[in-house]
Amino acid sequence: MTTEPIRAGGCLCGAVRYEVRGEPYQAGVCHCLTCRKLTGSAFSVTADWRLDQFSMTGEVKTFERRQFCPACGARLFFLYDQGVEIFLGTLDEAPNGITPSVEIWTNRREHWLAPVAGVSQHEGNPPKG
Repeated sequence: MTTEPIRAGGCLCGAVRYEVRGEPYQAGVCHCLTCRKLTGSAFSVTADWRLDQFSMTGEVKTFERRQFCPACGARLFFLYDQGVEIFLGTLDEAPNGITPSVEIWTNRREHWLAPVAGVSQHEGNPPKG
C-alpha cells in the first residue's frame, strides 16, 4: 500500500499553515518581472495542486490575486479556480523532492543563471495546451 505524500508549509511567523496532499500536477521556474518583484529574487519556483489537495489554517491577505501572511508579510500561494500555486520556499522540508517541469520567461533570466536542465523552456508564457 502506498501513501500519498503530505507536504506542510507556512509563513515565517507561523500564523498561516497549509498542507498539500499528493504530487503537484506541474512545477516550474518563472523569471517574469512580476515574480521577480513578488519574491525579491531573480525568479520564483512554484508548484500547482488541485484545490481538493490543499488545506490551510490562519488568515491571509490578498494582493493582486496572491496570498500572504498579514503578520510577517511572507508570500505563500496563489489561489485560483482550479487550484493553488505554492511558492516552494514556503514548504517546511528542503529539499522537498519536487522537480520543475517548465521554465518560463527565460528571456528575463539573469545571464549568470544556467537553464534548468531537462525541462521545457519558454521565452514567455507557455502555449495553452
